[in-house]
Amino acid sequence: MFRTSVKLALIFVYLVILAGSVVRMTGSGMGCPDWPKCFGHLIPPTERAQLEWHPHEEFKKGQVIIKEESLKVAKSDFTTSETYEPQNWADYTKHDYAEFNAFHTWVEFVNRLFGMLSGIFVLIMALVGTYCALFKFKNYKKRTIALGWLSVLLIGLEAWLGAVVVYSLLQPFKITLHMGMSIVIVAVLIYLLQMARKKPPRVKFDKQFRNLMVLALALTLVQIIMGTRVRQFVDEQVKDLGQFTQGKWLAAPHFMFYVHRSFSIIILLLNGYLWWKNAQMNLGHRLMNGVLLLIVLEIFVGIGLYYFDFPFLSQPLHLLIALLLFAAQFYIVLQAKKSQARLITA
Repeated sequence: MFRTSVKLALIFVYLVILAGSVVRMTGSGMGCPDWPKCFGHLIPPTERAQLEWHPHEEFKKGQVIIKEESLKVAKSDFTTSETYEPQNWADYTKHDYAEFNAFHTWVEFVNRLFGMLSGIFVLIMALVGTYCALFKFKNYKKRTIALGWLSVLLIGLEAWLGAVVVYSLLQPFKITLHMGMSIVIVAVLIYLLQMARKKPPRVKFDKQFRNLMVLALALTLVQIIMGTRVRQFVDEQVKDLGQFTQGKWLAAPHFMFYVHRSFSIIILLLNGYLWWKNAQMNLGHRLMNGVLLLIVLEIFVGIGLYYFDFPFLSQPLHLLIALLLFAAQFYIVLQAKKSQARLITA
């Protein structure tokens, strides 16, 4: 029961990451200029007319309109008269962005919806883990409770970072920090998933394999960090050159792009060796097949990004594969650690 709840929480966290990457790819981050609501609505508007002042219309406190290319917030519940009355409205002071694009608004809204659902499923997981650790299964350690509620705290922090990103008008560094928190959440959930395994993993321990796997995991994290730097450069190019000039974004790339691209060869070779060693020594890490497949897919998607001018959804797919690779490698490291502990106590 607990393991299933962890899997569901992990799925929704990945959906949020994917949705967030789509938001970034489409330039929809300011589709909802306020937070946690969207233009002061629980369900966002579909056309600009819904965000304009009209006579004899009811407005709720906190509702947002666009007036003279700036955002105005209703101070209280009221019904408008024949003329606009400034005393009923306050200026929105978090930023000065006051544009409406229905597509961007709804892309960002779906991202926030997935964020809310992931929070709900992580909370359910924490509650189930607490129940199992206290009342049902003796093999569920008290550490399950701590890590479950840590996940809830991290999801809350991630939501707060989402607001910081909006209020900063999508500063690239803060977007990257937001994504980095997602990696931490994934790591905690993967650890809980391994901890909740009822039967010990049927893998053999090999010290060299374990050490090299830790190195491979570290290199993947370095590669992801370098990838975020390349993504920041692309975001800056999009801002300078325009959303629909994909062929120019990497015409003169930052040097980090070349490092990032070449680094993938090292990752492929190291993980290829680990795949071979796992097979030759019959260590039993079946996830190594998935690791190698993900690396090959990641390289092909990266080639597509560069040579085919950022095909639709290729950027979110590139990030998703990288984080799936991180999760698979981390799970293998945890398996190796558990098999080592079992060997010591045997």
